[in-house]
Amino acid sequence: MSREIRVEPVDDEAAFWDDRSVVLECLRETPPRIPAWYGYDEVGSQLWEEELSRLPSYYLRPAEFALLEQHAGEIADRLGPCVAELGSGSARKTQLLLSACLQRRRTTYLPIDVSREILERSATALAAALDGLAVHGLWGRYEAGLSYLRSARAESLTVVLLGSAIGNTTSAERAALVGDIAKTLQPGDFFLVTADLVKPGPVLEAAYNDPPGATAQARFRLNQLAHFSRCFDGDVVLHRFYPRARYVPETMTVEGNLYATEDQTVTLRALDYTLTLRRGEPICHGHSVKFHRPEFVDAVCAFGFQLDAEWIDPVWQYGLFLFVRR
Repeated sequence: MSREIRVEPVDDEAAFWDDRSVVLECLRETPPRIPAWYGYDEVGSQLWEEELSRLPSYYLRPAEFALLEQHAGEIADRLGPCVAELGSGSARKTQLLLSACLQRRRTTYLPIDVSREILERSATALAAALDGLAVHGLWGRYEAGLSYLRSARAESLTVVLLGSAIGNTTSAERAALVGDIAKTLQPGDFFLVTADLVKPGPVLEAAYNDPPGATAQARFRLNQLAHFSRCFDGDVVLHRFYPRARYVPETMTVEGNLYATEDQTVTLRALDYTLTLRRGEPICHGHSVKFHRPEFVDAVCAFGFQLDAEWIDPVWQYGLFLFVRR
């Protein structure tokens, strides 16, 4: 069995955990916001992969698996030899696509993730499962991974963004990300992305909150807060916060917040910054935008893409979209 595996840092040896200018900008928002990538240290990545995403109410994972199982061959028929994935995690879903690609051509997989441990673990597992797959892991944030791809690429490239992660951004962040992907791809290259479409609020709130008897959502969100506090020498007391997500129809957004259980002051000494919270006030740990299909397609195409194919789960209204760079 041929195994070609390597993982390298592309983001200044993980200095992204200490990106103070971005963090301060987020903390000055209303409500203050913790960048989402702080949720994906080794502990958070494991919680996400092994527990949170497997909750029965979290429909996004099974809907995405089903679409990839059904259509991996159709997608692989179109792609070239290099597949890069933003926020790759365990890559268990992506394995379906990579397997189909390997049946058609030699394939190099370039996963991009902020957790080096997850990259190393998933690279080893994929190489063992898929004979002949070359895995070149890129340790860092999306922007750093895309910058590396622009400087190092030599063959036809596909960028993959799964998990409806494109919705976990502000409108400005989303535009910057899609623009960055467009700059990375050349005419004829592909962008494969999943997007969660608008659906009833109760369904969405059930997916983003723990069902009775479960704690995976809460532990993941509190770990994000704990990791953030450690990075900036903070004095966060975890039991003074509780997580709750709510759907806001006007903005088509699931807002994820950590609410203060009492009046408190949080000091982040490494930032020389203090948060003063009253009981019931939130810190935003992330949000998830839901889309109307036509507007989503038009927004991506505005950056120089053309829709090549799409597959939408009729029950969950969850979409898999393949764009080609014009």
